[in-house]
Amino acid sequence: MMEITESPVRDLWRIFRIMAEFVEGFDELATVGPAVSIFGSARAKPGEQYYQLAEKTASEIAKAGFAVITGGGGGIMEAANKGATDAGGKSIGLNIEIPKEQVPNEYQNLSLHFKYFFCRKVMFLKYAHGFIVFPGGFGTMDEFTEAFVLIQTLRQASFPVVLMGSDYWGGLINWIKEKMLNEHNYISAEDLKVFTVVDKPEDAVKIIVDFKKSKGQIGIDLPSEMKKPKS
Repeated sequence: MMEITESPVRDLWRIFRIMAEFVEGFDELATVGPAVSIFGSARAKPGEQYYQLAEKTASEIAKAGFAVITGGGGGIMEAANKGATDAGGKSIGLNIEIPKEQVPNEYQNLSLHFKYFFCRKVMFLKYAHGFIVFPGGFGTMDEFTEAFVLIQTLRQASFPVVLMGSDYWGGLINWIKEKMLNEHNYISAEDLKVFTVVDKPEDAVKIIVDFKKSKGQIGIDLPSEMKKPKS
């Protein structure tokens, strides 16, 4: 049987589609200012622990002067967009076209749509001044580990990666330390400094704000209720 291959013309049109996604993403996001990308499960439900935690965290991130970027769908993404919007911040969704159609949540005040995952990933990384990763599945793990590798290999400017929820992430971190580091020496101790595990929204915000201040960034401040009183 003759093998059916795609037309070279179709491949060329795919290149134009890819270019268009990059151009639109760069154009729309170039002026959003400092941003934080927030990731987590699309299956989290309103009222659940991590949904509420994501909503609160995104609210505090917005109050600190950052735009919030999510994947635009439900669950943790919806919670983060809701928190940012309710706080009066920039709430951005990078929606993806997949066979099981993702429904964009209603809390985005800037919504972009992508066909290609790799174009979307570039937008998460290029404009992020920090990643906050909530509990999630394989997609969340993919986004976390890609950021990890890019920072580890110095392909991406360093920025904070915060894992929210020590109960959820603790087992994975222990496995990384025991297997990857101690038993097999496949990573170095320095690699573990790429991310921090916290449980409170104010801790996540402080890590990102302190990092940006240490790099000489201006115009970023903690919400007033999170500032220490002057002595």
